[in-house]
Amino acid sequence: MVEIRLPHSHFQEVGDNLRLIWRDTLYADFPRKDLERVIRKKYNVSPRIEVKNGALVINTDHPKIEGFIALYIQSNLGAILRNRYTRRKVLYIHEGMGIPLLGYNAFGLIDRGTNLIQIRGVSGCNLSCIFCSVDEGPYSRTRKLDYVVDVDYLMKWFGEVAKIKGKGLEAHLDGQGEPLIYPFRVELIQALREHPNVSIISMQSNGTLLTDKLIEELAEAGLDRINLSLHSLDPKKAKMLMGRKDYDLEHVLDMAEALVNAGIDVLIAPVIIFGINDNEAEAFIEFARKIGAGKRWPALGFQNYVPYKFGRNPVIARTVPFREFYEWLRRLEEKTGMKPLVLKPGHFGMEKREFIPLAFRPGEIVKAEVVLPGRIEGEMLAKARNRLIEVIGTEAQVGDRIRIRIVRTRHGIYIGTKV
Repeated sequence: MVEIRLPHSHFQEVGDNLRLIWRDTLYADFPRKDLERVIRKKYNVSPRIEVKNGALVINTDHPKIEGFIALYIQSNLGAILRNRYTRRKVLYIHEGMGIPLLGYNAFGLIDRGTNLIQIRGVSGCNLSCIFCSVDEGPYSRTRKLDYVVDVDYLMKWFGEVAKIKGKGLEAHLDGQGEPLIYPFRVELIQALREHPNVSIISMQSNGTLLTDKLIEELAEAGLDRINLSLHSLDPKKAKMLMGRKDYDLEHVLDMAEALVNAGIDVLIAPVIIFGINDNEAEAFIEFARKIGAGKRWPALGFQNYVPYKFGRNPVIARTVPFREFYEWLRRLEEKTGMKPLVLKPGHFGMEKREFIPLAFRPGEIVKAEVVLPGRIEGEMLAKARNRLIEVIGTEAQVGDRIRIRIVRTRHGIYIGTKV
């Protein structure tokens, strides 16, 4: 018998497929008959493949089959890789592809003119919050694929950005979804901790994927703070807001306390939808006090619900002007004694820094190469001047060379239309 195990992986039997689970967050399905056929063709044997204890077991003693199948799986993995939580196809971005990691919202790095750099190694989410600003999660109707960026390539670009931005940086892991589905989450934090320009490492998370073991790993790697997306302390309401009937509020609350106990600061960050969860504000404050959140930074970061063009905007949601929202926060401060609730950049040590120079100006027409499909219908990604450009409303294909009119450059996020 030949037993095959691959690093950071295990196998499952799913119908007629042999499913490889890689780093807990990604998977690839290999039809059993295809694997058996390539073995039969290569070695003139009639194998039977099954899964036992997470390993592939092949009923043959041929000495070369193990290496052959391992190579076959690794060679074909990229074309069939999928996100375990969204079930969408995954594009794995690595250095050999030459894809710039500045210019696009869904992956890479974002500089908004401060000492905080947003780091997006993955897209996709395991939840489908009813107010999600980018229509993310398993029930998304608009997002058609996901991206994962190789950790070494991500750090290479971060290093170049850090040279421009200087020391005392906050590396903030966020994204269009849940950063903890990034398969190299611990390795990324370890690498950032070792970077001489990084002072703080923070992350946004909905907390559902946390475990005691993962929290220990994150703490040892050097994570300083998690901004926890917790939107209700009522289990029924939480399931509704998070868009999942299997949302386990009790688990998230337990993990919030475990984070604090592990030395990772917690900022509770509810999105407030007036008429739905604004009446829980004092309960959020009490919970934050109970677990000891906010040891180095504010304990709470209430967010005002804002509808977005490409987001999920529930009809039950009522929008409130920001002036009224801040007045509400000030009243909460006076009533509960919890300060600050009206947050400012200085509360996080954020300061203005010179922007990374823009590669394009609005209205400019540039020649670019289409390099990747985008996340929504009619969107493609092109590169020019070592930057990515989101091209909207186009039927161009990967490999096409097109002329693009730049229509948006804010914060180094480039959007254009084909000329």
